[in-house]
Amino acid sequence: MNKSKLVFLDTETTGNDSEARLCQVAYKFDGKEVEGFFKPPIPISIEAMSISHITNKMVADKESFFDSKMKKDLERIFSEGNILVAHNADFDSNILKNDGVIIGKKIDTVKIAQYLDEKGDIPRYSLQYLRYYFDLDLDPKNAPAHNALGDIRVLEKLFDYLFEKMEENLISEEEVLEKMLEISALPVLMKKFGFGKYKGEKVEDVYQKDPGYLKWLWEQKKKAQQQGEENDENWIYTLGYYLK
Repeated sequence: MNKSKLVFLDTETTGNDSEARLCQVAYKFDGKEVEGFFKPPIPISIEAMSISHITNKMVADKESFFDSKMKKDLERIFSEGNILVAHNADFDSNILKNDGVIIGKKIDTVKIAQYLDEKGDIPRYSLQYLRYYFDLDLDPKNAPAHNALGDIRVLEKLFDYLFEKMEENLISEEEVLEKMLEISALPVLMKKFGFGKYKGEKVEDVYQKDPGYLKWLWEQKKKAQQQGEENDENWIYTLGYYLK
């Protein structure tokens, strides 16, 4: 296994729920960038438009992703055992699954960043926040935010930065990739709250002084998961770890 197997990919979608569909896809594989806009089978939400600036009018005359050459190309690429690299990889893989593209192996740069942040010093783990937190060398004109093509350029830079950090403690390229796959397949133990009344405080400290808050939050997260509103597996795992 080596870096030639990596597919850097990002989608822009109609929304953030489980039924969302894609309206833009960009990926980089084998040194080539590919980008496409598509007409989704459901309308793009106003919330999604406010983030990506892709409107229903902009994609009204575009082809369906389901019938596109890009879909066929991605099906072939992933059927050959290549590895998805994405920021919040579960979301992008589920979006692709909604249109029939099945992802096998995946590396999630959100989870890798969380794993390496041993002291919980990073306030946020969004792609654009990490771009500036790690001072990644990118021309803003070539990597606009919330654009699938711009985001994969940031994604690749972030991956390289995280790879170098992990390479300090591992011997080979294959070992680093195997470890990244392992981390990406499991929930991550969160160190600090980035939200709520205990924002900025360590989870361990909050457990000592207010375990009832952790129990309440765990119940809220589980309820949202069961109702299909969100699947915040990292926080469900973390809260369960302290409450066990």
